[in-house]
Amino acid sequence: MARTPKAKPAALQTEARKNMSQTAAKQDDTEVGGIAADRLRSIIERVERLEEEKKALSSDIKDIMAEAKSAGFDVKVIREIIRIRKQEPADVEEHETLLDLYRRALGM
Repeated sequence: MARTPKAKPAALQTEARKNMSQTAAKQDDTEVGGIAADRLRSIIERVERLEEEKKALSSDIKDIMAEAKSAGFDVKVIREIIRIRKQEPADVEEHETLLDLYRRALGM
């Protein structure tokens, strides 16, 4: 006569199922469909933080431009100077040379 294995007490069975479901949940958190979810979440959160910082910086720049305007400066010209300062000096010189040439050609 074959012996049937004794059943584990219900509390142990429940604990084993709980541990297995927690392990499965951890695996789901770390990799789903070949995607490392923790890594993806980290990247998204970093971008979101930078977007918030960018929004704050944009607000600060707007405040500074309002200050410049109230001081009598032309904000459009300030923005153009900032754009020019970002360029390489050779590119700025080439642009100014062409602009001067075109102006002379048009008699300006």
